[in-house]
Amino acid sequence: MNGFSLAWRSVIRKPVKSVLLFVTVFIISLLLLSAMSSGKATIQMQDNTRQAIGAGLLLEENEADRHRRIDELARQLAHEEGSLGGYHQEKITINGAESWRTWTDHSFETLLLYDIERIADTEGIAGYNITTVTTAVRPVDFIRIEDVDVDQYSDLGGVSLIGNKDMSMDSNFLSGNAYITEGRMIKEGEKDVCVISAELAIKNQLEIGCKISFGNCRDKEDSMTYEAEVVGIYQVNQPIVPYMFGDTYRSENIIFTDLDFPEKAEGKAGDPLYEKAYFKIANVNDYETVKRSVMEADIAWERYDLIDNNGNMDTLSANFNEMEKYARVLVWAISGAGLVILFLIFQFWMKSRNREMGIMLSMGTSKMQMLAQIMTEALMIAAAAVLISFLAAPGVSGLTADYLVEQQIQSAEEQDLLEEGKVAFSYEKSEQNVVGVRAEITPGMFLQDAAGIVLLITISVCGSGIAVLKRNPRDILQDL
Repeated sequence: MNGFSLAWRSVIRKPVKSVLLFVTVFIISLLLLSAMSSGKATIQMQDNTRQAIGAGLLLEENEADRHRRIDELARQLAHEEGSLGGYHQEKITINGAESWRTWTDHSFETLLLYDIERIADTEGIAGYNITTVTTAVRPVDFIRIEDVDVDQYSDLGGVSLIGNKDMSMDSNFLSGNAYITEGRMIKEGEKDVCVISAELAIKNQLEIGCKISFGNCRDKEDSMTYEAEVVGIYQVNQPIVPYMFGDTYRSENIIFTDLDFPEKAEGKAGDPLYEKAYFKIANVNDYETVKRSVMEADIAWERYDLIDNNGNMDTLSANFNEMEKYARVLVWAISGAGLVILFLIFQFWMKSRNREMGIMLSMGTSKMQMLAQIMTEALMIAAAAVLISFLAAPGVSGLTADYLVEQQIQSAEEQDLLEEGKVAFSYEKSEQNVVGVRAEITPGMFLQDAAGIVLLITISVCGSGIAVLKRNPRDILQDL
């Protein structure tokens, strides 16, 4: 009778021990698969304040990856003053105490033009727009709109510029909230032109063809000014949500310009800061197909969030704070606990089979043959457990991913409460809600899981078997 037949007979002859091992391996395999799939899950979020409008896709910076890049560059600079990759830090002294000042420049914060153009080349994209960050500048020869009842001491005293590659695809005009009342929109490729609000036009008696000038808002002594021609006047149905607090950013003081003008007026020509990019889908019926093709573009996706026309945002779990790291820790914890449990189970197996092993060894069966038979039995049971766990894993993986996401959200909320009032954000944080988590089990995960189970069983069987099989048959039988 060959070793496989002996192993099979032993498995069915002792069903209690076989079921115990089956259940244990099944649970370990299921947990490993769930942890691995959670680390690669796709999180669907809904952003109620940053929605793409119409049949299009919106690309924005991923805030979690931004913090990750800052942490990485800070670690590389260690405790030295300097700059790296658009991140800067310097040591300052405040009231005799040393502290660190850190900041990032446009090159660090901007969406990468190369990535935007790669997406725009995707089949099914009819056109695209790039929008700059809202840029505060100083009005030189005109008066802005102010609230007379508000203390303007802490305000920059400026107006806001928003540059667009294609103004017709700016979210404010695309949604229908803003519309042209006089003149026209800015054409793609035009330079040094702008579209102002009706309120600014009335207050300053500005007409189409007039030219207005801007200067550096943060350096009042800078005499350099930049001139733009008014080509249009717009009105809004509802006030545009301000970028930050203060009259500088109020709806009436927002001026739309060509794509390059904000960086020039800020005194940073050639150093753009692109906040978002909108991609128009040519055929609405092909929306999902084009979206999938876009997500296959060879770009640095970890830097971005891709928001669809319903405000749903797909972001890899690696971007969702440190979920992938937690999943790796979970895998190692499960593996360690599984190894201990399996070792104890095989210790029990060995002790309950002392008589059998003593008799077989005395009959001439080698110790390696005995160990191989036990290993075969264990692997037969494990194979069935792993296959069944693979079928059950998708459901459990979804629950595990949901739990990890909830923990991430709770942790972020607790951190926000701790930092409330201490951190000044350069933008108004938008509310994002998780509306779904997709955790998929891939063949690669199945192979890793199976290999891990085999390794755990091998280590456990060898560790448990050595203590028994190093003894001779007579000693084993005498103990009985």
